[in-house]
Amino acid sequence: MNVIFEYQFLQNALLASILASVVCGIIGVIVVEKKLVMMSGGIAHTAYGGVGMGYLCGFEPIIGAFLFSIAAALGIGFIKRKGSLQSDVTIGLFWSLGMALGIIFIALMPGYPPDMNSYLFGNILSVTKADLLLMIILSVLVVLIVMILFNYWKAYLFDEEFAMIIGIKTTFLEYLLLILIAMTIVVLIRVAGIIMVLALLTAPAAIAGMLSSKLKNRMIIAVISGTVLCIIGLWISYVLNIASGASIVVLMVLCYFLAYGVRLIYNKFKQKRVTVKST
Repeated sequence: MNVIFEYQFLQNALLASILASVVCGIIGVIVVEKKLVMMSGGIAHTAYGGVGMGYLCGFEPIIGAFLFSIAAALGIGFIKRKGSLQSDVTIGLFWSLGMALGIIFIALMPGYPPDMNSYLFGNILSVTKADLLLMIILSVLVVLIVMILFNYWKAYLFDEEFAMIIGIKTTFLEYLLLILIAMTIVVLIRVAGIIMVLALLTAPAAIAGMLSSKLKNRMIIAVISGTVLCIIGLWISYVLNIASGASIVVLMVLCYFLAYGVRLIYNKFKQKRVTVKST
């Protein structure tokens, strides 16, 4: 494990893992609670169009991913609010449009097309200082916004109608949440890639949901579990010389199903004890 601290690219990967774990732990809990997993997937895949546009126009692809993610988040939110299309139809259309635009932009580039695997499947070992700077800025913004409006988020998550009655601007919170999801996805793209970003966004949050019902505790547990699993996955990928994003995702999914199985066994055991005591 000490080898992680010996090389600059591994130090960058470690810091990126921590930043990704913080934002996905906080926003992931909200995404799971509001059942916005597929919407998050739609925003993530739309970002591929921004990556392609960045390569075509000659600017940083991750900036293009950020712009497309924000546009997709606001577009999906607006159409959903207006109710002119079903939300799953809207998500599917944005999902396909983003991927299609990315392919077209790359095809329009002169010369040999760039390698898109790091954006599709993640390559945390190739994270640069510029990537880290953007990740730090977005992570700080996400954490500050959630902390400042924490009580409003609690009301919005657990009873949106009541929050509206007491004067909380739920429309504003919904759009803000979608923007935060877009920002989080941009942070996670370099870690797990567009294809696998949903695992990082949902697995730690889902594990935390099994361990606590309080919003604050769930966020803390999700951040801690995400950090530990990311670091272990990073170490496994280095030792076995396999893709870092894939190893992190596989580890997180396995841990989720393990936690689910343990909880299932515990609930059955607890139910049997109650039955025995009642008889």
